[in-house]
Amino acid sequence: MRAQERALARQQIDKRLKYLQNMDVLARPPRGWIKAIREALGMTASQLGKRLGVSQPRVLKIEESEVSGNVTLETLERAARALDCQLVYVLVPRKPLEEMTRKRAEQLAREQIKVTGHSMALEDQSIDASDEHAQVEELTRKLLARSPSKLWDKS
Repeated sequence: MRAQERALARQQIDKRLKYLQNMDVLARPPRGWIKAIREALGMTASQLGKRLGVSQPRVLKIEESEVSGNVTLETLERAARALDCQLVYVLVPRKPLEEMTRKRAEQLAREQIKVTGHSMALEDQSIDASDEHAQVEELTRKLLARSPSKLWDKS
């Protein structure tokens, strides 16, 4: 995928996910979604077990594993179907992907310019802040134009 296509993909994902930025409203209930929905429906663990084809103690284990974060997606999917729900699985970036990529490129550009600036200062050829800013912007643009995977080589 070329740089322009990747940028467009980031923008499209950012657009689709912007509605999920306020994740607090979708936070998992303290006792888990399975138990919260089961109880709201007035369904017992035994009844859910019958729908899942498992025992009542197994339902309780599933609910516990959801709360502890050890439940599998397959189990969540099965529980969702048994509760007549849809499982929605999504990773929501804390910041827009476009912003994350630009900040990373800018960080790498500053690091590269710092190294170059240090060498130039040793030769008594330091650059002023406005020139440095312009160089960071230009290098950031170049870094974004090439393969984005290179941005993530260093941590």
